[in-house]
Amino acid sequence: MTNARLVEPVLGEIDVHLFNEGTHRRLWELLGPQHTAAGIRFAVWAPNAQRVEVLGDWDDWAGNELRSVGSSGIWAAVVDEAEGGQFYKFRVTGAHGREVMKADPMARQSELPPGDASIIPNDSNEFEWSDRDWMAGRGAVLQGDKPLRIYEVHAMSWRADLHSWEEIADALISHVQRLGFTHVEFLPLAEHPFGGSWGYQITGFFAPTARLGSPDDLRRLIDRLHGAGIGVILDWVPAHFAKDSWSLGRFDGTALYEHEDPQRGEHPDWGTFIFNTGRNEVRNFLVSNALYWLREFHIDGLRVDAVASMLYLDYSRADGEWTPNEHGGNENLENVAFLQELNTVIGAEFGDVVMIAEESTAWPGVTHPADSGGLGFSHKWNMGWMHDALTYAHREAVHRRYHHEELSFNMLYTYGERYVLPLSHDEVVHGKGSLLARMSGDDWQKFATLRLTYGWQWAMPGPPVLFMGSEFAPWSEWNDVRGVEWWLEDHAPHATMAGLISQLNSLCDDHPALWRCDREPEGFEWIDDRNAEDSLYSFVRRSPEHDDAVLVVANWTPVPRPAFRIGAPRDDRWKVVLATEEAQIGGSGDRMVAESPDVVDAESVEWQGRPTSIVVDVPPLSMLWLVEVST
Repeated sequence: MTNARLVEPVLGEIDVHLFNEGTHRRLWELLGPQHTAAGIRFAVWAPNAQRVEVLGDWDDWAGNELRSVGSSGIWAAVVDEAEGGQFYKFRVTGAHGREVMKADPMARQSELPPGDASIIPNDSNEFEWSDRDWMAGRGAVLQGDKPLRIYEVHAMSWRADLHSWEEIADALISHVQRLGFTHVEFLPLAEHPFGGSWGYQITGFFAPTARLGSPDDLRRLIDRLHGAGIGVILDWVPAHFAKDSWSLGRFDGTALYEHEDPQRGEHPDWGTFIFNTGRNEVRNFLVSNALYWLREFHIDGLRVDAVASMLYLDYSRADGEWTPNEHGGNENLENVAFLQELNTVIGAEFGDVVMIAEESTAWPGVTHPADSGGLGFSHKWNMGWMHDALTYAHREAVHRRYHHEELSFNMLYTYGERYVLPLSHDEVVHGKGSLLARMSGDDWQKFATLRLTYGWQWAMPGPPVLFMGSEFAPWSEWNDVRGVEWWLEDHAPHATMAGLISQLNSLCDDHPALWRCDREPEGFEWIDDRNAEDSLYSFVRRSPEHDDAVLVVANWTPVPRPAFRIGAPRDDRWKVVLATEEAQIGGSGDRMVAESPDVVDAESVEWQGRPTSIVVDVPPLSMLWLVEVST
């Protein structure tokens, strides 16, 4: 072992105080490897360790001893021989007296798995971003002045033949633009040893995965996406972390980042540790990590994974496997406070990013302000909508009349939160089958019903989320090794399904009524939600500010409805801009569609409580969108 040269003071007193207090907002500039004039400064939090050494390429892994910084729990030293690009680890002699090799919790770059060393970042000039205009205008999405439509991507399997961010960039940008999505949402990109976890079992929270290149390579991709007018949302995982022995778990021989109590410190479903957010330094680690991705990578929003698991002490636990809180309830009060702090801090420092909660319960106020008792998120996944829509689409058409309310039920609560409507990766894995395979009926009915389901998703209040590959309607569920079945691009009707997605997104751009008033009840009105016998719905989306309206008609049976009368929102002419059974987007091209007029005039016939009405031919298992046209 050699002795590292220690430069005094190693760490600033204010920095250390803020860290122990839990309020240091740039923790990645305090801990981890830092370039100084005297060499590389290493600093790591291990308050219960007996000794900490740093080992690396510079001394053939002999070891340099770090020194304890007062009572902060931080160990630090400067190694003059170390330099950027070299691999390193910590050798921690824990409270139990045993030596354990550990990766740096604050490493900003990691070795390519299955390697587990940390890497000193190069002391290069700061990355030169060219997205000033994008960053200046991105808050319009949060304000509701620009649409949000999300394409969910597992980067490592999106294109099996592309092996770097640089290779992926052109293809991803072109595809997302062709489909018309406004944002890409990446499944977790922090370093994770097991690819089959899809990034959800993390070991390096501050290190972008090395699988596709360096951190600057990722920055370059994001910069290019922004230049193409595409936002970037990151799936972020504060609910748990991997148990690998070289990672965060029992870092200094004690339960440091995780709860000591296994009822609160271990997740029974995922085989992972759970963060102890009641500890200042752990809470600081997580809040700072969120800020790190937003500041250092210009991420436009975080989709926070597994929020429901954080909110409840009895999540996935049977009686006797959990202990009530101080008030006798099942709420995890520490995690509630953490989530409120997280959203408050991000709102103060990045008031123009979206914060989306994956929350599947009826927890009140997920998207309400934290200072009024809410959790402070900007959006919440509408898991109820997703479940009801897929359950309904899976039912045989003849039975849907008995479950008619399943599709309309979500409108009873949709304005209680600010929702997004997901058809995500979770719905095409673990034996659930693909979306297409889950539709009922024969092959024609399955494709028609999926087109109708997509139309329903885009027409209802709330931004849509669609997982990669679903635009091609594969028969098989997603496999992270096989990835997207790109060969389907050359085979109808799979290829034309992507055409439908493109058309839906384009129509949303043309007609703000389909998204601008997602949070306001006046933006949606049922025309008829009670026609269970025909399994037919009709409603209107409105944007009063833009005097824009879209009339939506959905027929969930394989029975055509010729000359069907519908109450008209206004006495005007109405033009069909979408018919999901049109041949060019994969439909049957039913003659009724071909012979039906594109434009119909409202008649002075009272119908469904309205003074005027229109008569349209509604094809089987299809959706129509009609818009007003000037006379």
